[in-house]
Amino acid sequence: MKISIIVPVFNERDSINQLYAEIVSGVNTRDYEIIFIDDGSTDGSAEAIEDLAKSNEKVTLIQFYRNYGKSAALSEGFKHCEGDYIVTMDADLQDDPAEIDNLILKIKEGFDVVSGWKKNRKDPLSKRLPSKLFNFITRIFTKVKIHDFNCGLKIYKKSVIKTLDIYGGRHRYIPALAGQKKFKVSEIIVNHRARIHGATKYGGRRFFHGFFDLISVLFLSKYIQSPLYFFGQIGLFAFLLGFGIEGYILYLKYVIGESFAMHIALLIFGVLLIVIGIQFFSLGLIGEMISNSNQDKETRIKKIYKA
Repeated sequence: MKISIIVPVFNERDSINQLYAEIVSGVNTRDYEIIFIDDGSTDGSAEAIEDLAKSNEKVTLIQFYRNYGKSAALSEGFKHCEGDYIVTMDADLQDDPAEIDNLILKIKEGFDVVSGWKKNRKDPLSKRLPSKLFNFITRIFTKVKIHDFNCGLKIYKKSVIKTLDIYGGRHRYIPALAGQKKFKVSEIIVNHRARIHGATKYGGRRFFHGFFDLISVLFLSKYIQSPLYFFGQIGLFAFLLGFGIEGYILYLKYVIGESFAMHIALLIFGVLLIVIGIQFFSLGLIGEMISNSNQDKETRIKKIYKA
């Protein structure tokens, strides 16, 4: 059984060596690989990781041209990992590699995804309160009953990560995405440590982004295969309502004998609904074509180094 540890890195030079030593200690004698994804760091993080890779063939560096975000980093890590179980963790030393054993024990109970829960979170109140609200809302809408969607420390079976398409800010919702695909999701309480080096890379905007990402996940999980179902339903309703209004106007004109001028506002409203209906239907068709097209993605990787 091989364990892959995937670590996105963005300007964490001072943490790299200690994190590496703790991961190696945490995996103990298991067959493992460590994949560091340098997400456009400018502080020498990539060089520090490359030095580690030169001395340990189990370490791989994937370096991006620029900063693409955590979802992109995890996505590349998932593509290149070879383990039966995949552990993800942050590079800031707040996630404790000593918890890897506990994650493995939990997933062996029959789960597909196990998420860490930072129950005693070592962060300021300004981060904890919005996070609690975010997790509460996400729990309600996704119906995945875990407490900490944002925890970077998670473990997955390989079968899970190979089915997920992670981009934008969707890394926050991997347990929800897995749950929607009927994978078994659980959680364990994990040790969370105070940040030692540097400052958090996340500002208040993250919570607004998270809200829009949640809407995206909920919508796409239901309509990604056929956007026409969603937009087509709205378009059809608007079109039929507008068509009905115009039919009513014609009835008033030719049966009752009233002039069009008496109902000009209703006439215009009916025409507007018909136009909106056609536009929504067209939008659904465009979405259908896009969802079924195979577009090339931008090349993110600058270098892959493995001894």
